[in-house]
Amino acid sequence: MPEGNILHRIARVHGQWLVGRSFTADSPQGRFSAGARHLSGRRLVSVDAHGKHLFHLFEGGVRLHLHLGLFGHLRHFRSRAPPPSAACRLRLASPQVTLHLAGPQACELLGPEEEAQLRSRLGQDPLRPDASPSRAFEALRRGRIPLAAALLDQERIAGVGNILRAEALFLARLPPLRPASELRLADFERLWEALRLLMEDAARDGRIVTPHAPPAPWETPGKRREDRFSVYDRAGQPCPRCATPISRVTLAGRGLFFCPGCQTPHGHTASVARRKVMEHAPKT
Repeated sequence: MPEGNILHRIARVHGQWLVGRSFTADSPQGRFSAGARHLSGRRLVSVDAHGKHLFHLFEGGVRLHLHLGLFGHLRHFRSRAPPPSAACRLRLASPQVTLHLAGPQACELLGPEEEAQLRSRLGQDPLRPDASPSRAFEALRRGRIPLAAALLDQERIAGVGNILRAEALFLARLPPLRPASELRLADFERLWEALRLLMEDAARDGRIVTPHAPPAPWETPGKRREDRFSVYDRAGQPCPRCATPISRVTLAGRGLFFCPGCQTPHGHTASVARRKVMEHAPKT
């Protein structure tokens, strides 16, 4: 699933290339035909990202909400666009720019109250100018679930995914399995700043590059050449700070990567971390 930096990057691209234009809208797949008819012929007024959600405002107060989810993707064409695929949920076409949307988790028109209710359920987004770090701090500290699990709760902090949590926790030197309720203000401030800088750089450059990360292994099939991580997807490889092998454990069904030397308090080993994960694993 795209993390928040990708959605903010998309919003910026749409702000540059789509805002101010009128579009012919249709739904080649057929699942959004009524909504497309309501959009067709309207001018796009603004685009806004909040966490992993996109909000497009068209003239007349028509609001389009998009959430790509696991399988959604957007394709943009600056000139003549190819025919849409059979899975294309929404096509916005103009003489200059065309957009194809396929496989989203959500593609819907919302009224003002519905949009406000949705936004009220989202946590603080480090990339939004109206974000409140103090509210994010209090939200993260609710309950004793592991800090790494709390970071993926979109009602606490919006936009953080598996890569960003691993890299930000590493940069902030925080134990990922520490209970969230034990998070101190100074630790949170380092974490928030790490998230903000990582996400801002990634939104601007289109890739996540952790400061001082080792060179990416170009020979690994399927790995994006642009991304460079310190801990994510580097299990067994040396930590770039202390050379301790990076650990991978499973937390709530997701791979969690961290350095047991830099990020485990009081010199705990990776085996201790794994035991903590098992304590928080759901009962079957």
